[in-house]
Amino acid sequence: MNLNGVVIRVPGKVNLGLSVGPLDSDGYHEIVTLFQAISLYDDVTVKIGSEGAGITLDASGSTSTGVPLDETNLAYRAADLMIRKFQLDSDIDIHLKKEIPVAGGMAGGSADAAGVIVGIDALFELGLSRDELERIGSELGSDVPFGIAGGTAIGRGRGDQLTPVLSQGTYQWVLALSNSGLSTPAVYGECDRLREGLSIAKPSANDALLQSLRAGDARELGKALSNDLQSAACSLRPALRLVLDVGNDYGALGCIVSGSGPTVAFLVEDEERALDLTVALSASGVVGGVVRASGPTHGARRISSF
Repeated sequence: MNLNGVVIRVPGKVNLGLSVGPLDSDGYHEIVTLFQAISLYDDVTVKIGSEGAGITLDASGSTSTGVPLDETNLAYRAADLMIRKFQLDSDIDIHLKKEIPVAGGMAGGSADAAGVIVGIDALFELGLSRDELERIGSELGSDVPFGIAGGTAIGRGRGDQLTPVLSQGTYQWVLALSNSGLSTPAVYGECDRLREGLSIAKPSANDALLQSLRAGDARELGKALSNDLQSAACSLRPALRLVLDVGNDYGALGCIVSGSGPTVAFLVEDEERALDLTVALSASGVVGGVVRASGPTHGARRISSF
């Protein structure tokens, strides 16, 4: 079957738990994180481009403002990696239809890279396994393999060594978005500054989170949400504390800054509570936008071909 193009749907994520170890000599932090893919998606179109054009990239959608459209974009780098790795003699045209926030702690850029990897595999019928796709993703960034895998998983190392996690039920999320992103390196740097002089243990999995997921217990999950980067994100963006307070005042089961922020994720009991919190956050004047989502959901998958 000769395809001209494919469309891959990729999810955003929330970090239910993020344990960050001390700064290593290589400038990185070992982490243990618990990812959940949620129903906020980007659609990544990958198609054969005009001859001689190389890799071209454009973007549309509600969160596309400010997205780089050059080789600094992870989606572009994913295409370049796949072309070189598999010696593909073709020009590639990529379009990102974005709904996942940019620099929001929800792995939007990594999700797009995951979409390009899966898209090129499908477009050229490379026949790669999920494990092979995830290993390629790990060459680009720590969140890319999870964009391919989806579901619920523990990420170790730099977050790219994935282990699926048993999770019962579906969880309802309200996401408070900011008008501007936070730099992940800046948040890690602030975390190091706040910890200066302290003895930092190796990162570890949060047993209370894992038990609540196995039981499908949203209340216990809400109590167990944890993020070692939250204090740093709030230090750099003090208004996040006001956002967290609104969620607590309106009965969220739990709230957490997702990843390096600034998106704040609120776990709620049901769709009625989700609507109440959405209205309250929208009226508060302290958020750039509010969206609702559920999880866990699938990883990168093809939704159409042409």
